[in-house]
Amino acid sequence: MALLIILIICFVIILASSQPCQTPDDFVAATSPGHIMIGGLFAIHEKMLSSDDYPRRPEIQKCVGFDISIFLHTLAMIHSIEMINNSTLLSGVKLGYEIYDTCTDVTVAMAAALRFLSKFNCSREIVELKCDYSSYMPRVKAVIGAGYSEITMAVSRMLNLQLMPQVSYESTAEILSDKIRFPSFLRTVPSDFYQTKAMVHLIQKSGWNWIGIITTDDDYGRLALNTFAMQTVANNVCIAFKEVIPAFLSDNTIEVGINQALEKIIAEAQLLDVLKNVTFTDGGNSFHFDAHGDMNTGYDVVLWKEINGHMTITKLAQYDLKNGVFIITDQEAKNEFRNLKQIQSKCSKECSPGQMKKTTKSQHICCYECVDCPENHYSNQTDMDHCLLCNNETHWAPVRSTVCFEKEVEYLSWNDSLAILLMALSLLGIMFVLAIGIIFTRNLNTPVVKSSGGLTVCYVILLCHFLNFANTGFFVGEPQDFTCKTRQTLFGVSFTLCISCILMKSLKILLAFSFDPKLQNFLKCLYKPIPIIFTCTGIQVVICTLWVILAAPTVEENVSLPRVIILECEEGSVLAFGTMLGYIAILAFICFIFAFKGRKLPENYNEAKFITFGMLIYFIAWIIFIPVYATTFGKYLPAVEIIVILISNYGILCCMFFPKCYVILCKQETNTKSAFLKMIYSYSSHSAGSLAMSHVSLDSTNSNIPMTNPSPGGKSAAWQKSKDLEEQVFGCICRENATSISKTLPRKRISSI
Repeated sequence: MALLIILIICFVIILASSQPCQTPDDFVAATSPGHIMIGGLFAIHEKMLSSDDYPRRPEIQKCVGFDISIFLHTLAMIHSIEMINNSTLLSGVKLGYEIYDTCTDVTVAMAAALRFLSKFNCSREIVELKCDYSSYMPRVKAVIGAGYSEITMAVSRMLNLQLMPQVSYESTAEILSDKIRFPSFLRTVPSDFYQTKAMVHLIQKSGWNWIGIITTDDDYGRLALNTFAMQTVANNVCIAFKEVIPAFLSDNTIEVGINQALEKIIAEAQLLDVLKNVTFTDGGNSFHFDAHGDMNTGYDVVLWKEINGHMTITKLAQYDLKNGVFIITDQEAKNEFRNLKQIQSKCSKECSPGQMKKTTKSQHICCYECVDCPENHYSNQTDMDHCLLCNNETHWAPVRSTVCFEKEVEYLSWNDSLAILLMALSLLGIMFVLAIGIIFTRNLNTPVVKSSGGLTVCYVILLCHFLNFANTGFFVGEPQDFTCKTRQTLFGVSFTLCISCILMKSLKILLAFSFDPKLQNFLKCLYKPIPIIFTCTGIQVVICTLWVILAAPTVEENVSLPRVIILECEEGSVLAFGTMLGYIAILAFICFIFAFKGRKLPENYNEAKFITFGMLIYFIAWIIFIPVYATTFGKYLPAVEIIVILISNYGILCCMFFPKCYVILCKQETNTKSAFLKMIYSYSSHSAGSLAMSHVSLDSTNSNIPMTNPSPGGKSAAWQKSKDLEEQVFGCICRENATSISKTLPRKRISSI
């Protein structure tokens, strides 16, 4: 051991006082002959002196700044080769070495690479230029080094010419993993990619996002800085500052340098094709080169901690490159690792799920404010840059939500209180219809029932009301294509049939009690009950049929509301829907006109007055319905139409049948033939008198005869004419009642009613 120390000291003295080389052999730092030569590149000196000559001469200058740690790397290589030669590993084959000091300079390293590539056993140092170097025998078979990535990249590009294996012990630049540009390069340390990845992983586990970087001013430092910066951005970590220090620092403690260097000694003595597949173990750990020529050694995570003024270095964990995890072996290291999270290194408070980061005026993305996610947005992780949008068609989210909630499907269901109330009213209407039908059937031969047009007409109208009340059930419950089509067409046809029958009744009443000959002749020509009813109803059937065929109502999901999906019937064609309602309105208006003209007919049996009221109720209901229907939104839209249908149905039903039922049940004395004739006589007498007075006034005007008041003893001619007309009408009514064959005008009126 003492002899080894003396040799090392002598070697150090020689290298420290080295002069510029005069011959190629002077350029060699250490050499030993052998059957197979291994090259070595080590930066034993930190720099090369600049030449004072001008102009500068193309020669290698003196190197200065001895580095003991790199020198120990050189001795480690020599020692490894000597151990192999003294073993039986390569029986009969001796390994030689040729080691060069690169002086941490690319130019010097390139000069050494040229000598490595020179032809084997040649008297002169020459490198032949060939197209194929498969049979070319270079001076060395493989190269160990260099340490710095910048030098390694330059040398590797030259060694690629002959695919000479190059194994680096210290170059970690990520670009060297590119096997297209550096096919013969291998290394025993991981790439900077994994180093920076491990650092970012450690920062994340510690919960930091506000850090500073200190790097060296060389290719290694700059490339590592770029890679680290990209990974920090990808992981939302901000760099508060960057500090660059000189790449080469002197270590005055030789013993510390020796101890650190000895820990990194690794022996390599195989060619490229063997090296790529070699696997060896050390301390129970297996090592091999991957497809990129990098070794799977991983990293040690160490903690620098000052205790009582002294800096201690403690190993906390190992970083597994393959799995990207930290391996912690003892509990004390786990506690230290856990304590790292207590160190606060953040510019802003962490944004919780349901919030997003809002950047401030600072240039760093890690300085931000936390704001709540707006409605229909969510965030499910901490420190999210922006909130995610929910699918507005199917989901929703409240303010500051961490998840999206599925929209609830709504429609006017049978359990809804309003639907229950409306269905109860519809059921009550059906009961009224049945009760009225029973009352009219049991009083079939009474004047009231006969004056209503007979049981057939009443049954048709009551059937229409029954269908309309029952049709409201299609507006409740989950919409289906069948119900959407049925409810509008059934309402349109049944209501049109009802209005058509009422229209004929209005026309019939007006015809029966009209004393104007011209109007009576017009009404006689117009009054064709069955054809008119079929024609009016048939037109509505055609409208509804075309609607269903060309643009049928269908079920549609209304997703415009923020939190619910409304399942509703889309009418298919607004034009068809409006045409159907407009056609009913036209018939109702014509019916209203006819009924209004007959509003002063006999009081007890005057349907025209009640028809007028019924039509007015219908118009008021549907005039209100149009704007309400157009502005109502949501599941209660069908309820609006149900309410209008019920109002229309109840209005017409009450006006048409309730007065008659009241007479049948409560005023039976007026529901007799004699009472009927008496009332008709009274009305006819009054109408005939009015008509006579109109004729007398017209004759007096035409003859220019002044009208005078009758004397107490006499009566005017006009009064006498009116009296005669009353007697004539009364006589005709009596004869009709006795013989039933009179063909006078009063007879026609009575039979019509």
